[in-house]
Amino acid sequence: MTRPARFKEDQMSYAIIGFGNVGRALAKAFARSGIEVSVATDRAPESFASAAAEVGPTVIPKKLAEAVKADVIFLAVRFEAVRDVARTLASWQGKTIVDVTNAYGVSPEELGGRPSSEAVAQAFTGGRLVKGFNHLAAAILGQDPAVHGGKRVVFLSSNDDVAATEIGVLAETLGYAPIKLGGLSEGGLLVQARGSSWGRLIFKDLIKFDVKS
Repeated sequence: MTRPARFKEDQMSYAIIGFGNVGRALAKAFARSGIEVSVATDRAPESFASAAAEVGPTVIPKKLAEAVKADVIFLAVRFEAVRDVARTLASWQGKTIVDVTNAYGVSPEELGGRPSSEAVAQAFTGGRLVKGFNHLAAAILGQDPAVHGGKRVVFLSSNDDVAATEIGVLAETLGYAPIKLGGLSEGGLLVQARGSSWGRLIFKDLIKFDVKS
C-alpha cells in the first residue's frame, strides 16, 4: 500500500482516551511496535502511571487536556462518556478520531436511528472519524496480532476514505491486517452495537494470510 503523503509515523502523534481493558489492549499494540502513545482518562495521570509503565516505556500517561492535542485519537471509553470527551475541545479540526466504542444497551431511539458511529462523528465537530478496532474482545485485541504466519484482521469504516486509508496504514504498522468496509452507514453497521443487538462482524476473530502464487 502506498502511504498518503501526510502519514508519517515519525511526525504523527497518538493518544488513547480510556485506559480500561480496551485502552490497555491498544496500548500494548503500540508498545509492541515501539511507537509512543499518550494515554488519558478522566483521572489524574499519576493514578494510572504504574499501570502504563507495566505496558511499556512508550506508553505515556497524560492529562486529558494534553492527550487530545494528538493527531490521531483512539476513543476507548464507555459510549456514555463520548460527549464528555468531545467537550474537551471546541473543534476537532485536523484530527482523526478512531471510534473503538460499542453502544450495546443504547437504544436506537437514543441514537436517532443512526449508526452509533455517526452519533460519535457528530459529537466530534470537525474531526475525521474512523470506526475500527472495536469488534474484538479486549483479551483478543491485546494479543500479538501475528498468528500462525498470518495477521489478525481489524475492520475499518469511515465516510472519509483518506482517513480510513491512513488508519489502515497505522494498523499495518501495528501488525494487523486492515479491511475497509466502506461508509459508516454501510459497512459500519456490521461492526456496531446498539440496543440488544451486535453487528454481524462483532467478535469475529479472523486471520488474514498472504497467498503467494
